[in-house]
Amino acid sequence: MSDGVIDGAIDAGQGRADYEALLARGRARRLKSGLLVGAVVAVVLVASWLTGLLDGRRLAEGVPALGQLFAEMMPPDFARWRDWVGPIVDTLAMSIAGTALAVVLSLPVALVAAANTTPNALAYRVSRIFLNLFRTVPELILGILFVAAVGFGALPGVLALGLHSVGMVGKFFAETIEHVDPRPIEAARSAGASPFQVIQHAVLPQVLPQLADITVYRWEYNFRASTVLGVVGAGGIGFQLISSLRVLDYQQVSAILLAILACVTLVDGLGALLRRYLK
Repeated sequence: MSDGVIDGAIDAGQGRADYEALLARGRARRLKSGLLVGAVVAVVLVASWLTGLLDGRRLAEGVPALGQLFAEMMPPDFARWRDWVGPIVDTLAMSIAGTALAVVLSLPVALVAAANTTPNALAYRVSRIFLNLFRTVPELILGILFVAAVGFGALPGVLALGLHSVGMVGKFFAETIEHVDPRPIEAARSAGASPFQVIQHAVLPQVLPQLADITVYRWEYNFRASTVLGVVGAGGIGFQLISSLRVLDYQQVSAILLAILACVTLVDGLGALLRRYLK
């Protein structure tokens, strides 16, 4: 048998082995994907059962009550719309100030919580725990605590929004910083730059557009969250909403909800314009 025939047989055998290995990897991936999908479906079904989402009889009984409530909300009563202008402005101011406070506090924490800019492993761990702590406590609970500490008004709302946002904004900032191009950082360090100079000249120029994008997204969220904080006495349009609910004035409730919807739509549109401008 000639060398060419032998080499061809070896190549054919190798190709067959590679093909079978490829099929085996494909079957393994499909099995893994199927197991993952099955596990997710099982978790969703268990969670739905535990929370009563699969209780069809209870849901069916709630439909007439929901229809009755919706009927009582119609038509919306806008007779007192002038009384809502000030609270809406307070809500907007609360969201802006809370977001600004979150950014001021988040950036230094994020620089410590990013693996490529942290001074040491201990500081990294402590900063990550710090961010987890503020993500753990909902802004509504923080609002209650600050209302008890500093009294009613927009100030406790700003503090609650700002501190709660530190947990999420700081995490996003840190992950963005971790994904920067390492070459400018290495070049700055090799040139003898101090840690502050490395951050100023090699890190921040790469991430500023992304940080601004995260800030705008968080502002949009904080505006919606600030309407809820009025429930605990933190001021804003949420206080007007809960006042109307307490006296069962559902027509005014629907009008306030529509006003909040219009404001949220406006803020989302403004946020989209800002993001396009920052790109």
